[in-house]
Amino acid sequence: MASKSKLQKFAELADNPIVFEKNNAMKGNWNTSFFKNNHPIVIELACGKGDYTLGMAKLFPEKNFIGVDIKGNRLWSAARVANLENLTNVAFVREQIDQLENYFDAGEVSEIWITFSDPFPRKGDAKRRLTSQKFLPIYKKIIQANGIIHVKTDSDLLYEFTKEMLTVIPSTILKDYADVYAMQKNDELYGIQTYYEKMHLRDNRTIKYLRFQLI
Repeated sequence: MASKSKLQKFAELADNPIVFEKNNAMKGNWNTSFFKNNHPIVIELACGKGDYTLGMAKLFPEKNFIGVDIKGNRLWSAARVANLENLTNVAFVREQIDQLENYFDAGEVSEIWITFSDPFPRKGDAKRRLTSQKFLPIYKKIIQANGIIHVKTDSDLLYEFTKEMLTVIPSTILKDYADVYAMQKNDELYGIQTYYEKMHLRDNRTIKYLRFQLI
């Protein structure tokens, strides 16, 4: 039964008009062809169930939000909520993060959120971290000049690794919060808590945040 349910979800995902699965038809045309407005585009990478994508879409109807993830089961949940709540400023892309250039034109994105992505703790997997030298140049190509990138994580490793990468790749760190809650900064981050964030807080983990621009 569980297997059938999963297959049904994937079928619904493929038919959902706000989900683009291996479909890059909107590249360069998100504003004109999909959202039909000229509002800024914000993307959440490895969005999971889209907690930030959905939360920000409700708070900022004057912006467009796109969640990107490869896990279809999670995107099904996110897209279902977006449809149920009639959010017209939301879309989702099911794809690997290193394929972003196939889905977004140069300068098409105004902001990028990376929320609680896998820190890939093994040293040999460092290049798979979403703030590695493999990924940051990709973001630079699709984000506007002076566009903002946000990283929120419970991982000390990913937090320190990201700051190290930002000494290698030309960038400017705008905000650096070593403990979001001790510093009472989560309201500044719209008060949104992802599923994983809530879980990490229950485990008494420290939540870190970085805001930066790629030069």
